[in-house]
Amino acid sequence: MIPQHHLPADIERTSLSIITAELEALGLTPPPETAAVVKRVIHTTADFDYAKNLRFTPGAVAAGVAALRAGTPIITDTNMALSGISKPALARLGGSALCYMADPEVARIAAETGTTRAVASMHRAAQEHPGAILAVGNAPTALLAIAEEIEAGLRPALVIAVPVGFVNVVESKEALFAACAAHGVPAIAAMGRKGGSTVAAAVCNALVYSAAEMLDPAARGWK
Repeated sequence: MIPQHHLPADIERTSLSIITAELEALGLTPPPETAAVVKRVIHTTADFDYAKNLRFTPGAVAAGVAALRAGTPIITDTNMALSGISKPALARLGGSALCYMADPEVARIAAETGTTRAVASMHRAAQEHPGAILAVGNAPTALLAIAEEIEAGLRPALVIAVPVGFVNVVESKEALFAACAAHGVPAIAAMGRKGGSTVAAAVCNALVYSAAEMLDPAARGWK
């Protein structure tokens, strides 16, 4: 085997060209507003099901990009998702990303209240950063906590709902998306069982790169 490309920027551009062509062949070309997100998730997972599974409230991508350009923080439900978000691109926007899952106070509250750290971390996010972008790639209970907060008046800039699994995953996404749609909260969700922290990070990066005008890898300093 002789590799087609050696440089990271060439590999990414070629990969996205392949994705674009295959989406067209499948009749799944996404609309321009959502294309960067859909293609970034497929690039991360090599799974074209996301062209059908990803659901967006009207204007969700534009809302996320605008929030990031205003320096809105991203809060994740796992440190894995946090580690996958491009910090240099975020820094260009004056933004930040954080995760409360390992915070001792969150662990204490979860133990005292008999809930999960994911729930406690999202309630803390609602208190400390009520207008943040919330990115959930692992815990269905985090989505249910966000839906509860939205019903109580929370208005995040965007909710990214992409947990993976078999227990309460489908139902939590549907409940969260319904709550967001009912209350005008922008949302991006991977409906069904598929998702994960890498997908959450991919959605965030698509939005961050769009906001920072870094979708082309050359803008990220890649060769």
